[in-house]
Amino acid sequence: MRNNINLKKSLDKFGKAVVQQSRTRLSKQKKNATKDLYNSLSYETKVSKNSFEMSFSMEDYGEYIDKGVNGINKKYNAPFSYTTKAPPPNVFKKWSKARGIIPRDKTTGKFITHEAFGFIMSRHIFRNGQKPTNFFTKSFEQQFQKLPDEIVKAFGLDLDDFLDFTT
Repeated sequence: MRNNINLKKSLDKFGKAVVQQSRTRLSKQKKNATKDLYNSLSYETKVSKNSFEMSFSMEDYGEYIDKGVNGINKKYNAPFSYTTKAPPPNVFKKWSKARGIIPRDKTTGKFITHEAFGFIMSRHIFRNGQKPTNFFTKSFEQQFQKLPDEIVKAFGLDLDDFLDFTT
């Protein structure tokens, strides 16, 4: 039973570090305008006699921010791609308001609505995609390397399998 307590402590330390480092990366990369993704990052561990479960969770769009999205004109070797449908414009409306962006028309200099700005940004992202940030992937991999060797050996953990399983 003592080993399970140590395992739980190690996994909790790992989970906290991954979440904190991911949040820091989001902030440093200026991908934290509304704080929705930042606040949604969490982890959960369950340890039993012969096994353990660990899962990380975040807003659904977090995976797209992390791994990137290929646009119709620009590719990032991302697992996701826009093909026929652009991202929803209301997301960019909310984002521009959170950032305090006051959009203007490029040619006339007149102010435009946040709704119009949302459509322009949606079209831009559809064409050019979303560059990968790896805010979660890098944090996870870096902290995985710090896991105690006993845990890795005892459970025969492989980084790729563990990453696939937890995300």
